[in-house]
Amino acid sequence: MNGKTYKLGFIGGGNMAEAIARGGISAGLFKPTELFIADPSAQRRELLAGELGIAASAESAEVVSASAAILLAVKPQKVEEALQQIKPVLEPSTLIISIVAAISTGFIEKQLGTGVRVVRVMPNTPVLVGAGASGLCRGSAATDVDMRFAVSIFGACGTVATVGESLMDAVTSLSGSGPAYVFYLAEAMTAAGVSLGLPLADAQLLARQTIIGAGRLLEQSEDSAAELRRKVTSPGGFTEAAINVMANQRFADIIAAALSAAVKRGSELSR
Repeated sequence: MNGKTYKLGFIGGGNMAEAIARGGISAGLFKPTELFIADPSAQRRELLAGELGIAASAESAEVVSASAAILLAVKPQKVEEALQQIKPVLEPSTLIISIVAAISTGFIEKQLGTGVRVVRVMPNTPVLVGAGASGLCRGSAATDVDMRFAVSIFGACGTVATVGESLMDAVTSLSGSGPAYVFYLAEAMTAAGVSLGLPLADAQLLARQTIIGAGRLLEQSEDSAAELRRKVTSPGGFTEAAINVMANQRFADIIAAALSAAVKRGSELSR
């Protein structure tokens, strides 16, 4: 650990940081005593220390000084302030892994100085239940070893795709924001079920479990999504009638337009 006390330090101890820490501990990547988290909230520090046995501090500089690698997990509007706080104590050997949305590796490199090693990650909220989808890209100075280390962390709480940084907005629009699209679908299915006469509780239960079950089948089947759809769509049946309406309403075009809008907004927000 390059003489450091901790393998990984977290700047920001919110829900995502907690989920990543839990995933790493559960997978055996880290012992609780190898993690150190900085968060301004005493309540969060007490929870993380009490439930996970992780060292916690209110001071980001303290965490950086004691950690071999840093996972930056602050809100985008706080990132510049956080980087300026850690810059005076950051050593050249310290890897920075950032999960801050819309913040490029170039922005972090500019703030911290030439040569700093940065890996940028876009996880999504299912990381909270160990089923995340994360896109990773490397900064200009990050090494293969750095990437393997980052992949191991996020692979412990889901699946990982490595892409070029020019594709990170696409990753954000597809998987980063993707859970919201699925939740929106569940809302719409529930509302439609109620309009057809189902009690709300039953409509919610059936919509939720349908999405859970379909996702599990997609995960475990060797068939593509398109093939699974074909298998459940009998000619002239219930499902075909519904699919035909979606196709006529240009459902695929709606999804494509939504993702394109998200990419455009990501580009506008990027730093």
